[in-house]
Amino acid sequence: MRYAPVDLSTARWRKSSYSNSNGGECVEIADGFPGLVPVRDSKNPQGPALVIPAEAWAAFVGCLKTQG
Repeated sequence: MRYAPVDLSTARWRKSSYSNSNGGECVEIADGFPGLVPVRDSKNPQGPALVIPAEAWAAFVGCLKTQG
């Protein structure tokens, strides 16, 4: 399934609460996109971002929590 492009030029990114304090290996997400979760690598903020359906993101995070 393909989705229409999402304009992330005004996205406000925040780091994962699980990111370390050394600034490496951080995942950032942007809020404010109903039904979607934009995700990017904080080490490459100008690089590509993934835009994931919120339902799939919730399932992914849920799996991570159970692996914890």
